[in-house]
Amino acid sequence: MSDSNTTVFTNPSSFILLGIPGLEAAHVWISIPFCAMYAIAVLGNFTILLIVRLEMSLHAPMYYFLCMLAVIDLVLSTVTLPKMLSIFWFNSREIDFSACFTQLYFIHCFTVIETGILVALAFDRYVAICDPLRYSTILTNRVVAKIGLAVLLRGGLLMLPRPFLETRWPYCRTNVIAHTYCEQIAVLKLACTDIRFSSYYGLLVVILVTVPDVSLITFSYIQILRAIFSLPTKDARLKTFSTCGSHLCVILAFYIPALFSIFTHEYGHNVPLHFHVITANMYLLLPPMLNPIIYGVRTKQIRDRLLHLLTHIGT
Repeated sequence: MSDSNTTVFTNPSSFILLGIPGLEAAHVWISIPFCAMYAIAVLGNFTILLIVRLEMSLHAPMYYFLCMLAVIDLVLSTVTLPKMLSIFWFNSREIDFSACFTQLYFIHCFTVIETGILVALAFDRYVAICDPLRYSTILTNRVVAKIGLAVLLRGGLLMLPRPFLETRWPYCRTNVIAHTYCEQIAVLKLACTDIRFSSYYGLLVVILVTVPDVSLITFSYIQILRAIFSLPTKDARLKTFSTCGSHLCVILAFYIPALFSIFTHEYGHNVPLHFHVITANMYLLLPPMLNPIIYGVRTKQIRDRLLHLLTHIGT
């Protein structure tokens, strides 16, 4: 005889997002910094896009890649933050079954695309510093477009099998997700089937993406540093290094939160659940917020154009 108090969910029409478990009473207060980070990310990335669009001198490969990065950051933050804030402010916890897996797909897809754009930016700095005389012939607009398309297709196609597979699984444990968004591990825990293939495929994607991308970025900067240290004067070395300093900061802003979140999940078994959830949110929120600030502060052309634009608006 079955237990009448047990509810069975088989492919539910929707999931329930709990927000940050254990900190429900503080949701409104937690929403304040999250909302501020999202506002900065949206304003900053739209400002980058506007400045590059208006300033003809910025119509160059580095700034095209920077615009791609801004669009990616806008997508990554917008696909998660609005729903998260609706949970915090209006207790709107329900998310449609298809919308949940669409959110999952966009998060993973655009994360892969972002790491590809970071490789493209590293290649741009490598050519600009190590082979400056051929920069305009190597990185033409056509080559930049091909790189952007290749990075987009890589992210989109690598992540495509997972939603097709995972949406067909039975989800019969519960329809409650202990998270602020449809995070991969939290969703897969609800499946009543063997999820090893998805886990192995996810590991394969991480290896296929992270190993070559990190290797290419590392190789580029080894060559860049060799070229910088071969310059005759200290001023020349500092000036040349400053041209790629902003990109190094962006790389660190992307990989450090990601690695911290991964290590917390893998080895932080005694860490409270709400800490796991907060770190997973920081991984998606910090890079979109920091990237436009880093480039706006450290890139002279963008900084000067922004000051000119603000002065023009003020007058």
